[in-house]
Amino acid sequence: MTLKMNGIWEPTRRHLKVKFNGEVIADTQKGMLMIESPYEMHYYFPQDDVRTEFLSESGDLNESKFKGNATLFNVTVNGKTVENAGWTYPEAKDKRPDLRGYYAFKWDAMDAWYEENEEVIGHPRNPYHRVDTIQSTRHIRIEVDGVTVAESNRPVLLFETGLPTRYYIPKEDVIVDTARTDTHTICPYKGVADYWKFDVNGEEHEDLWGYHEPFNEALKIKNLVAFYDEKVQVYIDGELQKKPRTVFA
Repeated sequence: MTLKMNGIWEPTRRHLKVKFNGEVIADTQKGMLMIESPYEMHYYFPQDDVRTEFLSESGDLNESKFKGNATLFNVTVNGKTVENAGWTYPEAKDKRPDLRGYYAFKWDAMDAWYEENEEVIGHPRNPYHRVDTIQSTRHIRIEVDGVTVAESNRPVLLFETGLPTRYYIPKEDVIVDTARTDTHTICPYKGVADYWKFDVNGEEHEDLWGYHEPFNEALKIKNLVAFYDEKVQVYIDGELQKKPRTVFA
């Protein structure tokens, strides 16, 4: 079952800060969190906690059927400008959250975001999203195009809200030769992932990843690796698993 949380608008108790070009442009302990989908979330700051001297209306609007029409702002700090990086909703929309008096910013357009004293990467951390890591002795075998590429009896199972179970195994339990790539992905719950490529039957695959320095909440997967179940054949205790359907397929 997938937990649907589209359109949640609620206060957060976390002390929020956002920095751009050397300045804290918003700092609040009265922030709001808007969860528009499992992959789209924004923090909203009360106007009194935003340094509006860094903002100037761009003249552009952004229309949302759910929230209404947003007024967009350019953010300029110490001579550096990023266009349409902030927004606010000057009018309330019937039967929708009242966002008047709050400002939000494009996550990737800013330099750094903080919850309390910890920097947050990727996007806001959803309070309804959970990550659990559990050590297991299940027999895991990974197959690609009929070739066994990994086999382990010492996996760590990672259960994450809205995603299939991931089976993290020691790198030495990967049978095929691998090479580090330049690819990295960011997870606000686990950290920054590195990727490896490998060849099977003359075809290159980049479906292997791991976290060298995971966040404290996911320390059990430190220096372990996992495959996309969506792209490989996974056997658990000898039984072939059905491939999940996700955005990563």
